[in-house]
Amino acid sequence: MARHFDNELRDLKFSLLAMAGQVEEMILLTHNSLMERNDGDARRVNDLDKGVDELELRLDQACIDLLALRAPFASDLRLIASTLKIVPELERIGDHCTNIARRALILNPLLPLDLGDSLRRLGEETLSMVRRAVDAFVNGDAELARAVIASDDSVDALYVQINRELLRLMLADPLTIERASHLIIVIKNWERIADQATNIAEEVLFIIGGVSVKHPYLQTPPEG
Repeated sequence: MARHFDNELRDLKFSLLAMAGQVEEMILLTHNSLMERNDGDARRVNDLDKGVDELELRLDQACIDLLALRAPFASDLRLIASTLKIVPELERIGDHCTNIARRALILNPLLPLDLGDSLRRLGEETLSMVRRAVDAFVNGDAELARAVIASDDSVDALYVQINRELLRLMLADPLTIERASHLIIVIKNWERIADQATNIAEEVLFIIGGVSVKHPYLQTPPEG
């Protein structure tokens, strides 16, 4: 019975990694679709989204079955409970990617706006956060998970910088409004993906240590 349960947990972990792999591919495709103006990559994102949705349903059911039939405890319970939280984060990342892909299909035929390399950097930083969060989960690496959480501040700063520049462009030239408006939606979706990577990293820390690192201000004893 114990060996069968171990196999079920291993299959659960592998399925979660398969879902994460598809999501990582979707992020990379959205990045390429915008940077290389590749409509084929944007359409591929939409094709992959269905598979991510199917994996979400399958993993949800697997977690519920394990909780109901195996009565797990300690680290096994934390793994299953955290999987139930990580799966919707991955599914939302997939949704954000489809939003970006739709904007890419609109933007690609239009004259690009000059944002230097900031847009490329935002996409690369976002993808890096998701990849490292998944690596932290695979390897049980608390240090890497904390590094992912720390990276969110730099992504937020880059998002604010690009958003400010797009607003400046729109004020200076009304002909840029349409393109800049679509790009604001693109960078907002990338910024949200980084938030989801942070949430996954927080769940990794919970799996490893059994202590939630969310909302640290609520866990600090009042002074005096």
